[in-house]
Amino acid sequence: MNRFQRVRAKVFLTLKGLWLRMTVGARVMMVDGDKVLLIRHRHIPGWQFPGGGVSPGETVEEAGAREALEETGYRPVGPMQLFAIYHNSSSVTNRDHVAFFICTNFEKEFDHAGSFEIAEIGWFDRHALPSGVTPATSQRIDEYFDGLEKRTIWGY
Repeated sequence: MNRFQRVRAKVFLTLKGLWLRMTVGARVMMVDGDKVLLIRHRHIPGWQFPGGGVSPGETVEEAGAREALEETGYRPVGPMQLFAIYHNSSSVTNRDHVAFFICTNFEKEFDHAGSFEIAEIGWFDRHALPSGVTPATSQRIDEYFDGLEKRTIWGY
């Protein structure tokens, strides 16, 4: 593409994104045997997987790895497995999608002591999850470990 075509495409895609209010996020289930790493936000109820929005210029896998590190102190090592892409119908816009990754290879980079955003993190056996696990989190754990049919909707 020449410069004019690149600028025209960028303007068109930016306006289209604003018009549709499409958002894309990434979540990561870090797995160690039968244990999963969960977080509890200060501003969102329930225990869930680390994750967040995809920033301009990054892939969904890069966003998932970045969010996992920021929210837990664990850095994914190597590629993660894309498990599924879900429609998050509970979001404000009804135009949100979640790319869900499985990470079995990671290293602890730092001890996460909580932050303005994250109240707690913890490793939990999949058979002894903490009280308040979100429906989407529970469903993804069942889909992965028990081979249940993957749903198309993120939660509820």
